[in-house]
Amino acid sequence: MNAQALSFGAGRRPPTPRKIAPLAAIVVAHLVLFYLAQAGLLSRAVHAALPQVVEITFVAPPQPPAPTPKTVPVVRHVASVTPPPLPLLAIPQIEATITTPPPAPRSVEAPVVAAAAPSVAPAPPQAAAPKLVSGVEYLRPPQPNYPARSRRLGETGIVLVRVLINERGLPEQVSVEKSSGFSALDEEGLVSVQHTLFKPKMEDGKPVAVYALVPVNFQQGRG
Repeated sequence: MNAQALSFGAGRRPPTPRKIAPLAAIVVAHLVLFYLAQAGLLSRAVHAALPQVVEITFVAPPQPPAPTPKTVPVVRHVASVTPPPLPLLAIPQIEATITTPPPAPRSVEAPVVAAAAPSVAPAPPQAAAPKLVSGVEYLRPPQPNYPARSRRLGETGIVLVRVLINERGLPEQVSVEKSSGFSALDEEGLVSVQHTLFKPKMEDGKPVAVYALVPVNFQQGRG
């Protein structure tokens, strides 16, 4: 084994100076750079080698001050107008004349004559109020209808009706002179007398209006 090593070492060639020189230059350059970095000279050299940046600032020139406006006084000319003089008019003087009216003639007083009072015709005599007669004659006698309710309840009685008979024998006013005691019978008695026709009452050959009392009888058994 030693013999092989010896033979192998004996077979290699030693490096030549041409190959050693570049390697030595690289090592020296690294050493110099390391030294410069440690001493701070490398950064200075880099700053010295780089171009310097110059900042240029443009400053605008100041603007000139604005001109101050001048105030020009305005003078107003007012034209004075003088009115022309008015013409003088001659006013004639008129004297006031008062005319007194002539005295009025005296009126002759006429004699006062008493006027005769107009004659007033006597008022016609007022017609006498209708008188009450005791008996009358019928052209159509009263025909009362017996109320069904009164018949069912057994109501009976006589209604005495006061009636005003005009000149033609017709009833003008009717009223209850004496009640039967039942309102239904009284109402039916008035209705029956209103439909009655009387013979006119005659006095001195003339028909006259009279009052009369007409009895209306309601009894069971009559229709």
